[in-house]
Amino acid sequence: MRKIWVFIMLNLVLFLFSQKQPDLLQYKTNDQKIKAWDAYCNSLTETENYPLLIKEADIGIALSVNNKKYLSKFYFYKGYGYEYTNNQYEKATVYFEKSLQLAQNKYLEQEVLALMRLNYMYYSIKEYKKGEELINYVKKIVDTVKAKNLKATLLGSIGEYYLDRSEFENFINYKLKAIDYLLLDKRKKETRNNIGISYLQIADAYNDMKQYEKAIEYTNYASPYLKDRSDGIAFLYNTYIEAYTHLGNIDLAKKYYLELYEIGQHNQMLFLNVSYANRNMSEFYLEKNRLELADDYADKALLFAKKSNDEEILMEANTAKGKVLVGQGKYAEAIKILNKALNFAYIYDKRFFAEINKKLSESYAAQKQWDKAYQYYKTYSQTNDSLSIESGKQSLANAEAKFQNKSKQQEIKSLLNENTIHELTIKNSKKQRIYLISGLVAIAIIGGLLYYQSRNRKRINQKLMLLNSELDKANKTKMQFFGILNHDLRSPVISLINFLHLRKEAPEMMDEETKDRLETQTTRATEQLLEQMEDLLLWSKGQMENFEPSFRNYKIEEIFSDVKKEFVWVNDIQISFNFSENMWVFTDKEYLKTIIRNLINNSVKVVQGKPDAHIICKAWEENNESFIEISDNGGGTNLEKFRALYEDHTSIGIKKGLGLHVIRDLCKSIRCNIEVKSNQLIGETQVILRFKKA
Repeated sequence: MRKIWVFIMLNLVLFLFSQKQPDLLQYKTNDQKIKAWDAYCNSLTETENYPLLIKEADIGIALSVNNKKYLSKFYFYKGYGYEYTNNQYEKATVYFEKSLQLAQNKYLEQEVLALMRLNYMYYSIKEYKKGEELINYVKKIVDTVKAKNLKATLLGSIGEYYLDRSEFENFINYKLKAIDYLLLDKRKKETRNNIGISYLQIADAYNDMKQYEKAIEYTNYASPYLKDRSDGIAFLYNTYIEAYTHLGNIDLAKKYYLELYEIGQHNQMLFLNVSYANRNMSEFYLEKNRLELADDYADKALLFAKKSNDEEILMEANTAKGKVLVGQGKYAEAIKILNKALNFAYIYDKRFFAEINKKLSESYAAQKQWDKAYQYYKTYSQTNDSLSIESGKQSLANAEAKFQNKSKQQEIKSLLNENTIHELTIKNSKKQRIYLISGLVAIAIIGGLLYYQSRNRKRINQKLMLLNSELDKANKTKMQFFGILNHDLRSPVISLINFLHLRKEAPEMMDEETKDRLETQTTRATEQLLEQMEDLLLWSKGQMENFEPSFRNYKIEEIFSDVKKEFVWVNDIQISFNFSENMWVFTDKEYLKTIIRNLINNSVKVVQGKPDAHIICKAWEENNESFIEISDNGGGTNLEKFRALYEDHTSIGIKKGLGLHVIRDLCKSIRCNIEVKSNQLIGETQVILRFKKA
């Protein structure tokens, strides 16, 4: 798995749009020619034309003999090309070292790139002493680097050094520090990709530590950052497959396996990913004793591993195939293929080394070659101890007991044949064996009961947490719904009540024309109230089960038109709507109408009775965002009154703050940011809604 994410990280080092080979004759100075050729070589890394990059880098080297900065770059390009052309790591290392020698202490960005590549090269060609010296140098300079992206690259390289040595705690600590610096500037595409890959590396480490829930958690963190790269998505799918197969969720594992197979089976650069996915599927079915399926996936893993031309991936695939052969009882074949894997396992992954030795021990034991079986099992146990796996110690004790029993049985048979052993010794040996087996059975039963009890308790706690979450959500939904009913229906009803009071208590104040006009307005407002109630009830019926927005693109003209009809009852207040006819907004229409309606209602209350009262609702687009502003000339106010828009714990009553809480909750639901500005000097208040474009 190491090779998969390292391969992806390499693809993210340089990023420019591809371009054609420049015509150097059109440039007057040598500096102009060098810069044009640098951009061209840079583009070849993006288009992954590595054989051509090796060739074209030589031209750059010839051009920049007297320019050390660009000479370092072109050496880097040449090494980069060799690294990706059939994994020619030795040749790549030579050119990366030349690049570092020219850039060191002079050109920081190029120095960091060379250090990062050499860290991986020394690991790949087994130059461990050079790798240790390089990483010690990186540790010395990392604190002196100011640029956040370069600091993140160096911290990441230190982390990967520890990952190669299975020191997971150190790896995760350094990788999280690197992510912190990357998150400070995630605007660039390659920076976003690096964040995603870094999260995936941590997820992979948790898979290695068998903490699969944590692996899924960090894979979920990575997902939003890797939407634009097939190699990143392939790595993402692999991490999910490994975690879900170990958790026993084969349906989700198959989903990601099929998606990975679709994008990777014909892409040579993704053969590593496809091989790794098949290996995980093979191990799942081997665990379930479905040997035919396990064998099929193991063969696919081996096929794609050979195509990838990668020692580590081939070692992992040979291990998977060997385990299946052991399960099938084909011990001679298993020993042959497991020995192939063993040649590289200790170098790349001690966990695989331990597992291969264990399977070899089982195979030789099945063939009754006890000496070899013991030899491999001893190596397995010692390796497991070095990885601090407590269960390995227990396995070692059990294995030694078994071998001792086998040895004693052979001795007893030999002595019996020679008639030199006493019956009492035989009986004592049998009793010891019975006591040992009884003790092991008792320990196994107790362990099983404790494990079963722990799983039950965990399952019950998860159910309780889920029920509490659903109850809390239901309570919030109820409060939102009642808040909407209260604020959306209150104003039209108040208008009707005011008219009826006026007609009853001061009829003489209304002439026929005024009376007809108010009756018409009241009738229209009442009809609008009925229509609004029907809309709310229909909407609420669909929302009560799952109070979630339904996003679509709507014309702002349609939304404003609906809202405008709901304020026909307003007198002596000018309400205007300004917008572009072709403006669209991606939202839930009813949520947004409810928000705007509440904000206009609040403004109506503020400006009512004031001369030249007006409310303006306008919409516009700017910098890939949509804006809606509701402003009024009600004299301005203290922003403290709007605290309910931002704070969950602000105290509220039926007439104070509930509307703002409703607005706040609905804005959160449709991913809308809300901002309030108020100027008491000029007497105006603006409430601005901000949306990301779809």
